[in-house]
Amino acid sequence: MFPAENIRDWRTQNVIDPEGSKIGTLESVYVDTATDQPFFAAVTTGIIGRHKLTFVPLTGATVAPGHLRVTVTKDLAKNAPSIDTDGELTVEQEREVFAHYSLPYTPGVRRLARR
Repeated sequence: MFPAENIRDWRTQNVIDPEGSKIGTLESVYVDTATDQPFFAAVTTGIIGRHKLTFVPLTGATVAPGHLRVTVTKDLAKNAPSIDTDGELTVEQEREVFAHYSLPYTPGVRRLARR
């Protein structure tokens, strides 16, 4: 993980991929319930009037003035599971997010909490 003074300060920052392409805007951070460390970013993506929240892993991410750089490509993030901007991540969707990024997941244990 990476050091984070106040994850709420990151809201509305651009989320970019390793090449500098904008994936979207940070809406919220989901922490790992076992460690209370930032684990996924919920990123506002889509076009005006059709926004959604797409989940992007924060492993290896770096914070800089004006943006948060993640280690996954824009294309991989674009095809990731998403929810409505006013939706809630269900247990089933949580499992799909982990599978999309080939991350280990323990069935029956809630792994993510919104911060």
